[in-house]
Amino acid sequence: MSNHQSVNSATHRDLRVLSGNGAALGDAVMACLTFPAEFRRVQGHFPIVFRRDLASGTFAAWALFGFEDGENLFLEGETWDAPYKPLAQAIQPFLIGRGAGETAQVHIDMDHPRVTAAGDHGVRLFGQDGQPSPYLESIAEMLGDLDQGYRESPDFLAAIDRHGLLEPFTLEVPLNDGSRHSLVGFHAINEDRLASLDAAALGELNAAGHLLPLYMAVASLGRFGELIARKNRRATGG
Repeated sequence: MSNHQSVNSATHRDLRVLSGNGAALGDAVMACLTFPAEFRRVQGHFPIVFRRDLASGTFAAWALFGFEDGENLFLEGETWDAPYKPLAQAIQPFLIGRGAGETAQVHIDMDHPRVTAAGDHGVRLFGQDGQPSPYLESIAEMLGDLDQGYRESPDFLAAIDRHGLLEPFTLEVPLNDGSRHSLVGFHAINEDRLASLDAAALGELNAAGHLLPLYMAVASLGRFGELIARKNRRATGG
């Protein structure tokens, strides 16, 4: 269970956050949410895939770190082995909350393993004067980018679904030891359908700002080869 609280100096003046990397800090995940405005940064390192929520029927975009639950092939002990960490993962244990009038607020999950009030470990949220620390200010900025990205995502996801550009896929992951793993439950951009769109459809997508993230998502699929190589190295202890 999570315990979300709105961050304020009266309650959280002495709170600290462990800002490193590690499985014990919540980084042992196979994927995290991403959004179209982030695709350019994500596609250079991680495959971008899509998953349909069965309850709502809507899609969400995910940056993929591994092939099974709890597997992050970019996590090496206490090192994040990639030049970029997607925002939804980088802002942990913080999240976007809503105040009066739906104003965005910085919330924190008090039950997250990164949160500590013990000793001198971690980064302070507030200075001795009660003012936000540079760390908290940077988190607020990242949450603002994340909030805007999430708000813009539904139009993009609805458009690519409307044009039939998403297709379910199964990826067979062959390992050097002869075993095989399968990645199922995700969708990807169908390149052939994208290439066959007429000028009117392409113009519509381009005018809405959807065409660039579409191509970024397609480009990201080339990262599956590196992800499989990481899986093989992990399996052999390399």
